[in-house]
Amino acid sequence: MVDAKMIHTENLKKVEDRVTQGLIEELSLEDRINEEVRVILDAYQDDMRRSGASYMEMFKKVKIELARKYKAVL
Repeated sequence: MVDAKMIHTENLKKVEDRVTQGLIEELSLEDRINEEVRVILDAYQDDMRRSGASYMEMFKKVKIELARKYKAVL
């Protein structure tokens, strides 16, 4: 972006570090959401078994809701 003159900075290293950190946080968001989905579904696994709900379908539905809640694009 600096080469394309889209941004100007006096401290390129600091900008690179902040962009890298932002990307890492964004990429780890899906992992955190997946873990939260697992915790939620574990709490309801008996009910899901009784009703015949598919774990994978419920996982997708809960994940979509959490992504919406956190305003995440997955």
